[in-house]
Amino acid sequence: MKKLYLITLTFLFFVNAEVKAQITDISSLDLETCIETALENNLTLKRSQVNLGIAEATLIGDQGQRIPTLTGGASSGYRWGRSINPVTNQFENNRIGNVNLFGNSNATLYAGQQITNTIKQTKTNIEVEKYNVEATENDITLNVINLFINVVFAKEQLKIAQNQLSTTKEQLIITNKLVDAGSLPLANRLDIQAQNATNELEVINASNTLRIAKLNLSQAMAIPFNNDLDVFAPDLDPEDFLLTQKKPDEIYEISRELMPQIKAADLGVLSAEYGERVAKGGYMPTLGVGISAFSNYIDQPNFFGVRPEFGTQIRNNFSNSANLQLNIPILSNMRNRSNVQRARLQKRLSEIQEQETNLQLRQDIETAYTDAYAARQSYQASQIRVASLEEAFRIAQQRFDAGAINFADYQLGQNNFFNAQADLVNAKYTYIFRVKVLDFYLGNPLKL
Repeated sequence: MKKLYLITLTFLFFVNAEVKAQITDISSLDLETCIETALENNLTLKRSQVNLGIAEATLIGDQGQRIPTLTGGASSGYRWGRSINPVTNQFENNRIGNVNLFGNSNATLYAGQQITNTIKQTKTNIEVEKYNVEATENDITLNVINLFINVVFAKEQLKIAQNQLSTTKEQLIITNKLVDAGSLPLANRLDIQAQNATNELEVINASNTLRIAKLNLSQAMAIPFNNDLDVFAPDLDPEDFLLTQKKPDEIYEISRELMPQIKAADLGVLSAEYGERVAKGGYMPTLGVGISAFSNYIDQPNFFGVRPEFGTQIRNNFSNSANLQLNIPILSNMRNRSNVQRARLQKRLSEIQEQETNLQLRQDIETAYTDAYAARQSYQASQIRVASLEEAFRIAQQRFDAGAINFADYQLGQNNFFNAQADLVNAKYTYIFRVKVLDFYLGNPLKL
């Protein structure tokens, strides 16, 4: 027993260690892992999936309206005082015990097509919920891609800030030597020390921006925040992300056939049409059929003073019946009229929702196309700007080292170059994300 206990403890220790390693080993997540985690943990998506399950459960009940009902039961009791003895059909003043057995079945033969249209409406609602689930997945995926790119962008910004600080520190070391040697005035040292403090602040701000980007990505994946979280992305070259040559109208026509929210809105109108037919069916007559069976046992003797056994009485007293029932609505306290009016208004709301969804899609595509076009122009301009300012800063650094310019001119060239680098990184990742948004509307894979 002691050996078994030790083996069990050892097994649990290693299992626990492995589980903790799996949970904490988030040092490098790729985009696919982030999307899968977000889809698995997102509560909005789970709510959409539950709504789909509710619609499917509703369909089971609606289809069951076509199946006849069947109920059976029994009752037993006693009567005291003056009453008719069911056996002798005479008034008696005795205690009479009885056991009743019964069963009945009912079926609707015609109900103004209400059952059929209700089933069609529920099936349509199921399709709507399926597209809603898909639309939710798309929204989550796009959001995670954006937040993932934000983390990559923040990391690049931090590197730029750290490089700027490193350059300033190197310059500070050189300046300190020159000031100590008497080649430069003390003011130069103070100026570079101030610049060094500014660059250190910029590194702190960039670190905080990266931390917030990681926090947003963690929350989108619904996992505990850990600042050690890092993302792995391939070397993203904007030249590999080509802006589509299709115009917004062409993208819109393609997207209308692909986007689940459009399909859901179209089916919403169809569902409302079935709802109106169901409401109109309330004006129609309904026809139903029913059958029933009955038997009983009485604990009283018959005319001959004999009380038949239980099984004998059940067989002898057995009876059954069948009936047809026709209900014709004449006055319904305006319920049918109200139901039809509400169904028509609901259909109108569905049509408005369909128009809104199509309009929103068109506007989103137009905005995405305009943003992508502007981002490409910005990126191309930023490339030229960085190349020019890099050369200008190189010359300024040489002249400053030679004492040909003062620190203010050197600092201006340095700040312009590093700011241009930051703007280029911003333009780069903005352009990449905008292109991926257009790819999404074109139905292309959402990968980096």
